[in-house]
Amino acid sequence: MKPYLLLFLTALLNLNAYSQIKFEKGYFIDNSDQKVDILIRNVDWRSNPSQFEYKLSADGASKNALIKSVKEFGIADGARFVRHTVNVDRSSGNIKNLSEDRNPEYKEEELFLKLLVEGKANLYSLEDGNITRYFYSKDDSEIIQLIYKKYMTPEKSIATNDGFRQQIWNSLKCSDLTIRKVENLDYKKKDLTSFFVDYNECHDQPYTIYEQKQQKDLFNLSVRPGLNFSSLSITNANSGSKNTDFDDEIRLRLGVEAEFILPFNKNKWAIIFEPTYQHFKSEQTQEKDNVSGGALISKIDYPSIELPVGIRHYLYLNDSSKLFLNFSYVINFDTNATMDFYRQDNTLYSSLEIKTKGNVAFGAGYKFKDTYSIELRYNTSREILSNYSYWSSEYKTISMILGYSFF
Repeated sequence: MKPYLLLFLTALLNLNAYSQIKFEKGYFIDNSDQKVDILIRNVDWRSNPSQFEYKLSADGASKNALIKSVKEFGIADGARFVRHTVNVDRSSGNIKNLSEDRNPEYKEEELFLKLLVEGKANLYSLEDGNITRYFYSKDDSEIIQLIYKKYMTPEKSIATNDGFRQQIWNSLKCSDLTIRKVENLDYKKKDLTSFFVDYNECHDQPYTIYEQKQQKDLFNLSVRPGLNFSSLSITNANSGSKNTDFDDEIRLRLGVEAEFILPFNKNKWAIIFEPTYQHFKSEQTQEKDNVSGGALISKIDYPSIELPVGIRHYLYLNDSSKLFLNFSYVINFDTNATMDFYRQDNTLYSSLEIKTKGNVAFGAGYKFKDTYSIELRYNTSREILSNYSYWSSEYKTISMILGYSFF
């Protein structure tokens, strides 16, 4: 599967270079405290950036701004990042790499922190790969990391230092904020954001919540009819008398696709599931001297339910049009499939049990207004006689698929 995945990623990178780059209204503040209105390439950062791409005008040249030269930048009505030098604990949360020290292991770093809540008390976040850390400040004081660390005890059990609750209780007091409320906090964006909003409201102070704008529709359900252009050949390693190349078949296929849009990187990535009914049926007659009647009739009746499970990447052309690429692993469920050999007088000569292995598939397509789509999909060779050591088969399909999203 690795060579196919490498080819998919290569095609993805090449096509991505030609996809539309969308710049949105924003700003940055330089080291001289000068605010500059710009157009920022909004990639909906999953991890906090250390630089960003921008233009001074729609037809201007794009430039890169580095963290050393920018104090702050943001998207209009969206995300806001501020540069600060802070102490960060990057201890791994992976069970295999847990530290035996319960205390944070700080290292000073200069970062663009994402501002989540701004007011009397500010809340910030840092995401970098699998690491998520939250920071806070009050009344423009020093920015401090909220402590949360998993570690390994001397008894080799996993424990958690959730000192962030004590920090919040000590620093962010207000009559309406009880100890029970603090004790029930989880180290999650939703919980912490809600608490910082409550704190600012409790002190009757103005505040702002900064959120990156997301596509509201993060789930699509589509009906996907189409045509399968399929071929099948079977080979016996011990005897070539039953080797058969069936005629190519064009048949209808029908699928229902569930697409889950991932809420980052401008919704360019999705997980897809598409239960699909397909049916290959063919017959081939060959002259054989070793068979009574002098002919062997090979018949295949192969209905099945396919379940491609994979990833999709979108490449935006404009606000209503986009290209996409798929990479899927196809699980197959046979349903009353048969492979039989008959003599000339239609008496049964022998039979084979159809048992299918999975295969991979690649698709490329176009989607219009998030409703209508067309896709060309290539399925790599599938083994349908996997129960036999001396039989091999190659079932190949190219599909032309139309799609209509109704949810």
